[in-house]
Amino acid sequence: MDPRQVELALRKQKLQLRAEAQRADITQRLAGIDGALDRVDSLRDHLAWAKDKVPVLSVALIVVLAAKPRLTLRLAKRAWVGWLLVRQVRGGGRLSALLPTAIPLLRGLLAILRRRLEPAAESGSAPPRRRRTG
Repeated sequence: MDPRQVELALRKQKLQLRAEAQRADITQRLAGIDGALDRVDSLRDHLAWAKDKVPVLSVALIVVLAAKPRLTLRLAKRAWVGWLLVRQVRGGGRLSALLPTAIPLLRGLLAILRRRLEPAAESGSAPPRRRRTG
């Protein structure tokens, strides 16, 4: 065999081995992203479902608004504050300094929501209602 062909065959083999190592490396690095992409796909599917059911969801929102105006107002206030925080953080505005304070508050809010939703999910019924005093 011609020495040039031998050299090219060896170079080709080295390149193939390096490509295989790179494939294995990429596969290992992307293993954790698969779950996140599954969650994103699920969220996209849920949003598509909500988009298809806009009239039903609007009627449900109006019913909840009429039946529980205080709850609706509290949730709307919290959503508005959350939206403002997200906008300020993305824009790098003055409220970005509040982010270290806002994160623990949001985590606490999520913990409260989880505690309230878990008994309902486990027992199949709504959590006990607390009466307000004062």
